[in-house]
Amino acid sequence: MKKILVLLIVLVSVPTFSQNFNKAKIDSLFQVLETKDKYMGSVVVSENGKIIYTNAIGKEDIESNKKATVSTKYRIGSISKMFTSTLVFKAIEEKKLSLNQTIESYFPTIENASKITISNLLNHRSGIYNFTSADEYASYSAVPKTSKEMVAIIAKGKSVFEPNSKGEYSNSNYVLLSYILEEVYKQSYAALVQTKIAKPLGLKNTYFGGKISTANNESYSYSYTDKWNKETETDTSIPMGAGGMVSTPTDLTHFIEALFAGKLIAAASLEQMKTMQDKYGMGIFQVPFYDKIGYGHTGGIDGFRSALSYFPESKLSVAITSNGMNYGNNDIVIAILSSYYNRKFEIPTFTTLDLKTEDLDAYLGVYASDTFPLAITVTKDNTKLMAQATGQGAFPLEATKKDSFEFRAAGITLEFNPIANQMTIFQGGTKNVLTKK
Repeated sequence: MKKILVLLIVLVSVPTFSQNFNKAKIDSLFQVLETKDKYMGSVVVSENGKIIYTNAIGKEDIESNKKATVSTKYRIGSISKMFTSTLVFKAIEEKKLSLNQTIESYFPTIENASKITISNLLNHRSGIYNFTSADEYASYSAVPKTSKEMVAIIAKGKSVFEPNSKGEYSNSNYVLLSYILEEVYKQSYAALVQTKIAKPLGLKNTYFGGKISTANNESYSYSYTDKWNKETETDTSIPMGAGGMVSTPTDLTHFIEALFAGKLIAAASLEQMKTMQDKYGMGIFQVPFYDKIGYGHTGGIDGFRSALSYFPESKLSVAITSNGMNYGNNDIVIAILSSYYNRKFEIPTFTTLDLKTEDLDAYLGVYASDTFPLAITVTKDNTKLMAQATGQGAFPLEATKKDSFEFRAAGITLEFNPIANQMTIFQGGTKNVLTKK
């Protein structure tokens, strides 16, 4: 349920014409991704409310060999926060909540509850510890939890900064907002999504998730290490409105178009959602692409990854959902936007080096730096180099050139200097040099 934003340098303006959208080239990109076993998922591009491109590759369920279609449903992770924020603003417009009210009457055990407002929860300025960052999260993520149990887990994390002093992403905020909504409406979060968003918009494939059912065209999720491996299934009672929703790219484009058309909340409420403070809006982020500014959110839960964005100037929406990736959604979205806005992009070739197991020995070890928050442990599994950051799962690396390895799913490149016992990690435009211990 962590955020991943599409970030590019702002450059000069270019004209927008949907007739220039290079469908054939995007088809070729997805063909390469499927042929090379790099990606499983679905995408929809919509302009002015009309779908101009759609595609789906991979499988809903590998065991039964059930192929994905444009109707396949995916867990959308933190895109759920856009739905939760919309519901909160509906409650505000109905005078059931206010942005400035504090939360101590709902959660007296939460540290600083008398200082934390609904607004602080919405734009991640509460200071409440992100419960998914705790080491023990993985031990219970698949086990159903009651609201009482989840509030106790969140309260245990305490505050990490003074409320409203800065912004820091925390899934805890939106779990608590889910419970507040249930309290003020005396309905379940699932029912609220249906009655206030899905049914009015005719979103038949959007709902709060439960146990995954392939009979209902819901997909399992997978991670890749030489083959696709089925991921553990988080129980949605844990993420609630922070990450428990299910949808399709088609429904997601309808949702965000309706949101920006004023069909769900008032224009003034949308402006508050869009207002950025320390890079956080209220359930929404800016999505820059050169001189264009879009709005949306990304999502990740288990092996699912998703991204949703809307560019008001062009009335363009892009929704992408994945249940298995060894190539990043960010790269695909950039390719789609580049095609739409008439910018060059290259289809990857995925050329790799064939290395022997002994070729990897020079890279093995633990790398760290005083300026980098995590240590990176590099190991090998036969002829495959593996990397693992502190407190996280191991991920496979592909050798792309001498001393250089990539994990494309997260946009990570590791470059080694065995003589100097150093490793440089590149991700999201950042560069950090780590030294072998």
